[in-house]
Amino acid sequence: MDSKSDKQTASCSSPVCLHNPHLDAMKDDILYHFNLGTTTHNLPAMFGDVKFVCVGGSPWRMKSFIEYIAAELGMEDPKSEYPDICAGTDRYAMYKVGPVLSVSHGMGIPSISIMLHELIKLLYHAHCTDVTIIRIGTSGGIGLEPGTVVVTKQSVDATFLPKFEKVILGKTVVRNTDLDQCLAEELLQCGKELNQFETVIGNTMCTLDFYEGQARLDGAFCSYSEKDKQDYLRKASNAGVCNIEMESSAFASMCKLSGLRAAVVCVTLLDRLMGDQLSSSHDVLHSYQKRPQILVGHYIKKQLRAKEGPHEV
Repeated sequence: MDSKSDKQTASCSSPVCLHNPHLDAMKDDILYHFNLGTTTHNLPAMFGDVKFVCVGGSPWRMKSFIEYIAAELGMEDPKSEYPDICAGTDRYAMYKVGPVLSVSHGMGIPSISIMLHELIKLLYHAHCTDVTIIRIGTSGGIGLEPGTVVVTKQSVDATFLPKFEKVILGKTVVRNTDLDQCLAEELLQCGKELNQFETVIGNTMCTLDFYEGQARLDGAFCSYSEKDKQDYLRKASNAGVCNIEMESSAFASMCKLSGLRAAVVCVTLLDRLMGDQLSSSHDVLHSYQKRPQILVGHYIKKQLRAKEGPHEV
């Protein structure tokens, strides 16, 4: 490829954005919770080819995803060995196959926020471009059959507003929670192409808690009635909320700030209008948890085939 073409390709690429002038003065950026650093590791060599990042709560689930996508892309390790890149720490797990990075983020906004700060910096230091990041996980549905996969249209808070609030230097900062709508529609289309399970698009409510924050009646504390719970969940449904989880608002706001094309894909494990506790068998729940992996795996394969273009005869 000639130099002019190279420049055109580079100008069309989308880099990862950081908004922190202090980083420029640092000789070494230690990504503490990943056990990685800019002087101790060659991040461009390790991660420079990453185009797809999938994040999820459980380390086990993210290892399962990398094994699945490796098989789907024909990149399986003959020995079935997928080492944890973050093996030097017990905070998060990270796996890589080809252009796909799989990272666990723990449970809740504080945990995913810490992980994303370091992940975004990692992608920046590795000079990655045109990265798509997708959170795959589980959730509680509202009026949906268990096992339905929800592609998030917009992340809203517990008052059904599309915003993420955090306190910085004692002041409340409000950030946008918009996700990439074209990506959401592409993922919805992948669900239709697969035709293996119900896939819908709708708003996702992100809460700060699994019990009271999600109107559950089975926590250690509860000051409201069954009617109060039902009224609240129906208000959420009327506001376009299809499911409830605990990470999407922080995920959406941080990805938007960094210029990452982002989506959230979660399977519903139960209909919260019908109850609070998971009564399905382990095997059924396990099969549900695979559905976001299958959908996102189909999307990644489709994108890679499109980039390869038609094969010459």
